[in-house]
Amino acid sequence: MGTGFITDNAAETGAPTDGQARRRLRPIMFVGTCSDAGKSVINTAFCRIFRQDGYRPAPFKAQNMSLNSFSTPEGGEMGRAQVAQAEACGIAPHTDMNPVLLKPTNDASSQVILNGKPVGNLSAREYFGRHNQKEALFEEAVRAFHRLESRYNPIVLEGAGSISELNLRDRDITNMRMAAKAGADTYLVADIDRGGVFGAVYGTIALLSPEERSFIKGIIINKFRGDASLFADGRKILEELTGVPVVGVVPWFRDIRIEEEDSVALERKDASRLDGAINVAIVRLPRLSNFTDFDVLEIDNRFHPYYTSDPREIGRADIIILPGTKNTLSDLRFLKERGLDSAIVGAYRNGKKVVGICGGYQMLGMSLEDPGRIEGDIATMPGLGLLPLRTVITREKVTRQGRFAFLPVSHEMDCEGYEIHMGRTSPWQDAEERPLVRLEDGRFDGYFLDERCWGSYMHGILDNPAVLDYLAAGLDAGTNARAVDYAAFKEEQYDKLAALVREHVDMDYIYASLSRP
Repeated sequence: MGTGFITDNAAETGAPTDGQARRRLRPIMFVGTCSDAGKSVINTAFCRIFRQDGYRPAPFKAQNMSLNSFSTPEGGEMGRAQVAQAEACGIAPHTDMNPVLLKPTNDASSQVILNGKPVGNLSAREYFGRHNQKEALFEEAVRAFHRLESRYNPIVLEGAGSISELNLRDRDITNMRMAAKAGADTYLVADIDRGGVFGAVYGTIALLSPEERSFIKGIIINKFRGDASLFADGRKILEELTGVPVVGVVPWFRDIRIEEEDSVALERKDASRLDGAINVAIVRLPRLSNFTDFDVLEIDNRFHPYYTSDPREIGRADIIILPGTKNTLSDLRFLKERGLDSAIVGAYRNGKKVVGICGGYQMLGMSLEDPGRIEGDIATMPGLGLLPLRTVITREKVTRQGRFAFLPVSHEMDCEGYEIHMGRTSPWQDAEERPLVRLEDGRFDGYFLDERCWGSYMHGILDNPAVLDYLAAGLDAGTNARAVDYAAFKEEQYDKLAALVREHVDMDYIYASLSRP
């Protein structure tokens, strides 16, 4: 399925004709009965469908809570899910697509990112309890929405969690309050795989106010296993109970890979050693961030990645990766308490490869210091001691993209990545500088100890074929496999997802509703 106007098969797919494609559509919003119902994936599908049908859509989520974030071209920070949706739209990500981002630093507080920049740390009580503050954030979100609406059409909004959390209704800036402000046609996504879908859908809609219910235009049953025709009676029952049409039953799929936002996805990625593959143990930290850095390893058939916090699983891997984290010193303490630090150092001494990215790169050094107690109550802690580096946590947050040459001996600026970190890293005492990458602007980043141990601040570094090939070097003997083109792969996945949703959702109904005055 390609991009551009779709005319010949419009009747089959629910796509508009050329004339219809030039009309302005109402905003559309996908909300859920619960977290992980699949809102982000459905939203991504519609972003691609609208793009294929000749529109210029853009995603929007007023507030996101996630440790998976991204640095935009202008140097702002936003949630990774909206970045994938922007890719599906064929446009560059912008912080207007996610004006408020909460990044949990511990179980009680989060860093608040507003319009791409950190504005402070707040506890849940502080965040939800300060009415004036929430109103100010909502006004900022509405302004961001209107800026997007002036440039794109339609805006594809996404809610958060359940829309029927009555204790949070008056403080909501993401769900039905945003739907009302945007005038969005709203579709409720329910996860049937969890069980209890009738109670979830009926209860969710019943608990809405009359005004909120007026925005609900349809129900989408998601993650259906088996023959959807067997749910025909179920559709009728839901429609009779709620007075809202069921516009689609989307099947469970395993053959389409879309970046996942929720860390619950990691529960499905904990299988250990696989014979015949390069086994990559990604250390599962309590505040692990940007685990999308490792999605490419799942589609490159040379590798078998898995997440673990078990020292025994570390020793069985060929490669160990220390990932990014929102609280480096606290997670370093976790490593030491679990004996993971010794397992990682021992793995390197036994000939395994050890790589650190962002916070993991900092942990591989000699010392980490937080004199301002920015991350928490730990002032200083020894690192793992594999890299001769010292890191000092600072209040300034670096968020930027960059093109770079991997290993300074290369003159080709053929790699891309992005930085999101708080801290300055420098050589330990009199250690020499051995940078891993040279950036286009002349800066150097990372440290190259040897071919088995190196680290970098660059998120997305593994998405580059040259880096993947270097990671596999010496471990992929007997195979002719080469690194995948990850950008092309993702484009194929967006098209496959759009085709699946078109097949199982009543697009004629949705376009008719969005086209009304």
